[in-house]
Amino acid sequence: MSELLKLTGVRSGYGDAVVIDDMSFSLDEGECLALLGRNGVGKTTLLATLIGAADLHAGELVFRGRDIARVRSQRRAQLGIGWVPQERDVFPSLTVEENLTVVAVDGPWTLRRVYDIFPRLEERRQNLGNQLSGGEQQMLSMGRALMLNPKLLLLDEPLEGLAPIIVQELLNVIRSLVADGGMSVVLVEQHANKILPLAHRALVLERGRTVYWGAAGTLRDEPERLERWLGVRNHQDVRP
Repeated sequence: MSELLKLTGVRSGYGDAVVIDDMSFSLDEGECLALLGRNGVGKTTLLATLIGAADLHAGELVFRGRDIARVRSQRRAQLGIGWVPQERDVFPSLTVEENLTVVAVDGPWTLRRVYDIFPRLEERRQNLGNQLSGGEQQMLSMGRALMLNPKLLLLDEPLEGLAPIIVQELLNVIRSLVADGGMSVVLVEQHANKILPLAHRALVLERGRTVYWGAAGTLRDEPERLERWLGVRNHQDVRP
């Protein structure tokens, strides 16, 4: 696998406020990265840095061999960075199908393929975005990001507030994106037990700095660290 994304000494935040400090890591094509940490440690800001929505104060940000530190957000999306925000941000007055097709870019991810992995969206294709349940809106937000045909998909707490059956369905989709589609994924989640089993690597943040960077499986087997950094009290909590 070749390197897709590399951050070196990244320092970022909003205005003069620094949230991410001295961040360095890399991600290969087809890898899934679990981005973990308690509330307020900088996980969302790191994603915002990748899409160009946060202020980069220092460091290098390289995507597909190109320095994108000064590249605007829209251009980053065109280069292959897809983002599913925590708020989902579906277009409420557009139908499901319009939500998907309005952003479509030519590539392997087509409307048919999105409907194949999210059959509920096909069933609701003529419904407006504001007529969907929370789980369906999350599927729509993910499907819309896929219609941009990204090389890297950023998911900001996509499982939050969803019923267990929907959570499992989304996890299965994320697993298939990486395993079958070769897509790289950065997945933000507070609960390690949900995403460590499907991630290749894990990055844990504490106060905007890296306290763990390495194999996801290794972190799963270190309950003391999980309890200290994430509040996971039981070794069994991080089993599939």
